[in-house]
Amino acid sequence: MNGIRNFALTEKQKMIAKKAEELATVFSKRAAHYDRVAEFPFRNFQDIKHAGFLDLTIPSRYGGQGAGLYDFLLLQETLAQGDGPTALSLGWHLGILMNVSIYNSWQESIYKQICKEIIQENKLINSAHSEAKTGSPARGGKPITTAKKMPNGEWIINGRKNFTSLAPVLDFFIISASIENTEDVGEFLLKREWSGISIEETWNSMSMRATRSDDLLINEVTAPQEALLYVKKKETPKPQGWLLHIPACYLGIAISARNEAIRFAETYQPNSLPHPIKNVPKVRDRVAKMDLDLASARHFLYSVARYWDDKPEERDQLLGELAAVKLIATNTAIKVVDEAMRIVGAQSLHVDHPLQRYYRDVRAGLHNPPADELTMDILAKQAFEQEF
Repeated sequence: MNGIRNFALTEKQKMIAKKAEELATVFSKRAAHYDRVAEFPFRNFQDIKHAGFLDLTIPSRYGGQGAGLYDFLLLQETLAQGDGPTALSLGWHLGILMNVSIYNSWQESIYKQICKEIIQENKLINSAHSEAKTGSPARGGKPITTAKKMPNGEWIINGRKNFTSLAPVLDFFIISASIENTEDVGEFLLKREWSGISIEETWNSMSMRATRSDDLLINEVTAPQEALLYVKKKETPKPQGWLLHIPACYLGIAISARNEAIRFAETYQPNSLPHPIKNVPKVRDRVAKMDLDLASARHFLYSVARYWDDKPEERDQLLGELAAVKLIATNTAIKVVDEAMRIVGAQSLHVDHPLQRYYRDVRAGLHNPPADELTMDILAKQAFEQEF
């Protein structure tokens, strides 16, 4: 970790960190290949399954490990130091399982069955809500995807979703669809093996290439009545602590960039100097700035996570802090990678250099929810509606 430390970890958290560090070391050796060919990291996920991380956030009452938010973020940040796309992809799976258990948003029998299949068969789940014509679901667009209820109670679902991370390996898809002849929008659970479910390989992003966030095609899919998880209601947004897996991932990438720059500074000695560039004052200033920015963002991230875990009765008050963590952490990650590239210089732009990959990957954080401008709206609203 080269100077980036986690303080006051429990024995459980130390174990998570140790196993994650071992995986990250292996993932880092594969990351360039997966990025270059935009291939899903199948081997990484086999390793994750073997390490027993797929049930990390499933409550212990359902046979899972019952990890808290702090534990979850520690795993994500550490794995991302090896391969950001792998960590981000895993985060959606683990985060959804955590969020459903916190808010009991599904029928218990359905959630219990999904947990059982994940634990026993290493299955994977993610949501697929975004659509080309609606943009991010966070902005309130109504899905073009439709669900028609048949007289026998079954559903006929048609649509197309983009940004389906984990697409090559998903067993379950959570999708949103407009229910025909109503104003309602429903959340549906679809299984990969159902007829009419397919993936179109459309993912050609410069960032997070190995997430394979391809398009999900839903063509005349017949789903049972219980596929409807719930009907969305217009209500005050609930704090989504699980989404902190996003900033944790990008901070992990930034830590790797920082470490790469330090390794370079310790070993690179141009013939114009009698010592490595680590002794150049400007380089030392840049390193200090990276560590200062990382320390600030990481302490904010983990303090909010600890508060979330320790004070569940006060989670409704964390809406602003959760959004602010994401904004600060993702923008900090971009700044840190930029500083690292300034230390390494033009070599960092070479296609085989890891820093150019980190640079591309952290940019994706700006487009994960919530967007910076939505965070600013939340904070401004809180400022004018409540006293501190």
